[in-house]
Amino acid sequence: GRARPSHSEPRDRDGRGGGEEEEVEGWRQLYPGHIPTSPLQKALLAAGSAVMALYDPYRHDMVAVLGETTGCLALPNLRDKMRNHPEGYRILQERPRIRLSTLDMAGLQALPDGSLGREYVRFLEDNKVSPDTRMPAKFVDDEELAYVIQRYREVHDLMHTLLGMPTNMLGEVVVKWFEAIQTGLPMCVLGAAFGPVRLSTRKLQVLATELVPWAIRSGLNASCVLNIYYEQRWEQPVESLREELGIFPPP
Repeated sequence: GRARPSHSEPRDRDGRGGGEEEEVEGWRQLYPGHIPTSPLQKALLAAGSAVMALYDPYRHDMVAVLGETTGCLALPNLRDKMRNHPEGYRILQERPRIRLSTLDMAGLQALPDGSLGREYVRFLEDNKVSPDTRMPAKFVDDEELAYVIQRYREVHDLMHTLLGMPTNMLGEVVVKWFEAIQTGLPMCVLGAAFGPVRLSTRKLQVLATELVPWAIRSGLNASCVLNIYYEQRWEQPVESLREELGIFPPP
């Protein structure tokens, strides 16, 4: 069937109101970059991306496709949590983006040690990662839900910062456990379940006895991490934000 129009006003990639929806080979394009797909096509994309993501967990493009094609139940639930929270609702209305073009990197570097902004930039520098590597949404057939998964991707590095986890396989697995509890996205569940197969015996022991129990407890205890307008919290101490959210101190 055709993708139905979203109830939200179409926006361009910078979050501003866009033009009319476009027809793409008989399908209705709901936002720039949207690729309408049938349920069968989504199933095939999900299966293929899952195999590739398991083979190479650092294939962020395959992880992104898997998240979009399997998130049909989790994304509306996340959207509703944001709609029912004052800060989350404002995020949905204003559509902020975390990109190098929207970040004042010099200003963040000048913030005090321990502040969210300074520790976020430190994380990016230490791990040699960039917010611009996050793939734009393509296969979500609802404009507002496409923004929700985009927002989830762009705050992923902030989850590493709040949880104190690096970008190695051990750190990624811990973050995926936390995100799986928080979001219910099948992609996160898959990463949490199968990521540990690449870890050494020693790291598996640390993961099972310390890190996973902590990540699960924190994920269950914390309020929805998508309801924080991080761009307006850069000066807040990381410890203060952890306490506000309900994330227990890292072991």
